[in-house]
Amino acid sequence: MKPGYLSQYFQGIAAKRLSNVEADILASNQHEFNGVEGLRALLGEPAGKVRYDAILLYLGEDDDATIVEEGSLTWYDARQKARLERGVMRWEYRLYFPTTRVSDVAAAGDLLVIGLQQDGRLLVIVATSGSSAANQITWLFGLGQATQQGFLVKSELDAEHDRVGFVSRLVLERIGIAVESTAPDYLAVLLDRFGPQFPSTKEFSAFARSTLANTAPLEAPDATLMAWMEREELLFRTLERYIIADHLAGGFKTASGDVDVDGFLQFSLSVQNRRKSRVGLAFENHLEVLLAAHGIRYARTAVTENRSKPDFLFPSAAEYHDAAFDPKRLTMLAVKSTCKDRWRQILAEADRIPEKHLLTLETAISRQQTDEMKEKGVRLVVPRRLHETFSTGQREWLIDVQEFISTVLRKQHLNARSVFATSAESTMCQELSDEPSRAARRRAARAA
Repeated sequence: MKPGYLSQYFQGIAAKRLSNVEADILASNQHEFNGVEGLRALLGEPAGKVRYDAILLYLGEDDDATIVEEGSLTWYDARQKARLERGVMRWEYRLYFPTTRVSDVAAAGDLLVIGLQQDGRLLVIVATSGSSAANQITWLFGLGQATQQGFLVKSELDAEHDRVGFVSRLVLERIGIAVESTAPDYLAVLLDRFGPQFPSTKEFSAFARSTLANTAPLEAPDATLMAWMEREELLFRTLERYIIADHLAGGFKTASGDVDVDGFLQFSLSVQNRRKSRVGLAFENHLEVLLAAHGIRYARTAVTENRSKPDFLFPSAAEYHDAAFDPKRLTMLAVKSTCKDRWRQILAEADRIPEKHLLTLETAISRQQTDEMKEKGVRLVVPRRLHETFSTGQREWLIDVQEFISTVLRKQHLNARSVFATSAESTMCQELSDEPSRAARRRAARAA
């Protein structure tokens, strides 16, 4: 087990694509896979039947299709009795699945992943063939060669690909793995600055940027944006863990001294909601600093038709609403840390701009989804490091943050080293120059 890698959570995994026969087995009353020799490397060769407690998870294209159930799987050698009683030297290991809603909906071609967790339980994932979820699981575990011919088994999950970063953490949490990466060395600094409470997202984002010394917003905006997001997530989880632990230590009691179940549920829900909303706001905050560093004019959440509020509108709301302003020089950008099926919401934003840009951190979006985006006039912007999670054909259509910035600059007739256009952008630049990045300080000084 290696902290910070997938091996921290899994002893190993086995994966394959379900064949027609296997899909029928899961949907029938048999529920047994045989011919699973590859699993012996993961589950061993027990003397008798071994029962594993398991979480069974079905992932479709949309969140609404997700199914989660508890169950158990049994691993055994069907020929053990014959060997003991008649000396038949044969082994025939089988894996028995329970009847669940997950087994009912599994289909041929779906991705099946069986993960042996460090606590000895199994996590069984069935992901719809060709879906974003299946692509993300394939990327997470490096399963490019998983086929219908047999289980691909990986018992060592501590290679460089298996390092758990910000994006892989999002995928792990989608499959129910709690990833609590923290930076204990920063806790004293966080408490000294903010106390045992959460500051505003904008304030916290600025602090996270200030702790990184080697970012390059002008030369490497894609890498810089990812570094800022990863650092903020790490620092936030550090402070959050302290605050949650303090709250739990106080317990959940009503005024009469009874256990406050409602209070606990409300607290748990608030933690989850804060995490979700904060990630999206942090993403927008860091992007805003990048835009200002490049001297780009923009309006954040400006009102367009039907009270729609695109996350970013270029160059300004005034020019957008000026009928004489050339619409070819207008740009809109929606920002969603994960887009899933929600990307269609942006189609109703900014009617004067036929091509909508969407910036996301979601990996391995399905070909079906990106084809529909293209058809609807949505152009996907993904940080360069995440392009490798998409297919070769998809990568030809994706653009990265650097290319998006260049596109907007061309429309605004500016170059990447222009002075800042407004006092608000100058303020943002000053914040950037205060961060411990020598390169950023030199460029900010020249711009001033």
